[in-house]
Amino acid sequence: MNFIKYFILNGLVLFFLSCGGERDPASLFSLQLTSGEKEFQQFDTIRPVIGNKKDFPIDSISFSIAGKDLPYKNDLLVLEVSKLGVQTLKAHFRSEGNSIELSKEIRILAPSTPELYTYEIINEYPHDIKAFTQGLEFYRDTLYESTGSGGGAKSFIRKLDFKTGQVFNQVDLEPKFFGEGITLLNNKLYQLTWQNKIGFLYNASDLKRIDQFQYGESKEGWGLCNDGTRIFKSDGTERIWLLNPETLVEEDNIQIVTNKSIFNKANELEYVDGKIYANVWQKESMMIIDAASGAIEGVVNLGGLKEKVKQHPKLDVLNGIAYHPKRKTFFVTGKNWDTLFEIELKRKE
Repeated sequence: MNFIKYFILNGLVLFFLSCGGERDPASLFSLQLTSGEKEFQQFDTIRPVIGNKKDFPIDSISFSIAGKDLPYKNDLLVLEVSKLGVQTLKAHFRSEGNSIELSKEIRILAPSTPELYTYEIINEYPHDIKAFTQGLEFYRDTLYESTGSGGGAKSFIRKLDFKTGQVFNQVDLEPKFFGEGITLLNNKLYQLTWQNKIGFLYNASDLKRIDQFQYGESKEGWGLCNDGTRIFKSDGTERIWLLNPETLVEEDNIQIVTNKSIFNKANELEYVDGKIYANVWQKESMMIIDAASGAIEGVVNLGGLKEKVKQHPKLDVLNGIAYHPKRKTFFVTGKNWDTLFEIELKRKE
């Protein structure tokens, strides 16, 4: 037994000496891409190469991203990934009895160009011209709205009749908070604040505040939506965070990408059938984002709506998306707009 231990120990010593005295065998290898590029598209086929300073034998090689093994055959690797953006490609192999792991950061973009959409106005309804709209959502046929502190007014949340604008209930936030996006799930209303890194929970029925939560890694509070089991949160960066609705912990995230670049302007959010519809900050447009991968699959031109509302000095940008599941239409408005528009989206031919 002692002889065996002695043999193994000396074998390891010889390995490290042959590596030039290096303590970490991985330092003798490098992960390279034959094209020299670091930016690819989802499902691209690439040829990774393991640089080998000492020509040590390499076997049992595999590649992964985010813990998922990728298809690898005949020295070719397929970027068959579920989430896009900046990702870490890892190579796993064995050499001289040692397990080696190498990594390289790459950017994976969407596989296709976003489709273009326009809109058709179905109805117009009155909207509070003093409401600096940040969040908008239907819940059980009632419209809920969250506002920021525009023009010196307090931020508030309210529930209202979308057809008449009649307010059923309203709760003001403390002056130090700038209200942002909202979403409703299981009779709870979740609300963000902008830069305080605090969110609030309310009873959906009476808007009584019942709890609050702290942000995790996300930078700020912008928009919220949910798919029935998870909450999605935008924060002004390229990431949309996935929150556990019970613990409010940021458990994961997706990155927003096109086939050309990583994008960072998602504001107010709405979830419909696997897609996230997001206002583009400071633009009269809306993105359609795949909620699983982060790929921007469509862009909606909402130009012309702002010209249809009352023009006044405090008129601000388009913001606010609410989907009505029974009517199968979207409702959009803006900050200090006097009109709530019910629209249908039309794919441009």
